[in-house]
Amino acid sequence: MSIEKVKEYFRQWNMEDRVLEFDVSSATVDLAAKALNCEPKRIAKSLAFMVDGKCVLVVAAGDAKVDNSKYKSQFGTKARMLSPEEVLEYTGFAVGGVCPFGVKEGVRVYLDVSLKRFKTVFPACGSSNSAIELTIDELERYSNAVSWVDVCKNWEE
Repeated sequence: MSIEKVKEYFRQWNMEDRVLEFDVSSATVDLAAKALNCEPKRIAKSLAFMVDGKCVLVVAAGDAKVDNSKYKSQFGTKARMLSPEEVLEYTGFAVGGVCPFGVKEGVRVYLDVSLKRFKTVFPACGSSNSAIELTIDELERYSNAVSWVDVCKNWEE
């Protein structure tokens, strides 16, 4: 089970107990926000794309949408999201539980600047009913992000 993989990943920092599991689904931004009783924009969604034959995860705020021109400028190619089958194959997580922790070898993680406006955010933890609350610094550290990017729109306040 993927949530166990994420808990094991966090065990190296004695953080596995911070992983939250719900009796309800948190597979979408809105469902996760309901389960956590928070604003949807604080959900850190992980979006999977193919860039130069490799899987790229862009972690963005729940209210952010990918801006095709910004994306192409950043990655040099048109944004092509992976199918649910490809997401599972490349990341090791099923859609609804994709997270930037303990991903398969070769997956590159990028954090979108839409997240920087929050003190804490809630990324999934490998299943469709899990999350963890992390500060932005913790998210950056534990996701092993390559860098921060600006590839989203419709989130500026």
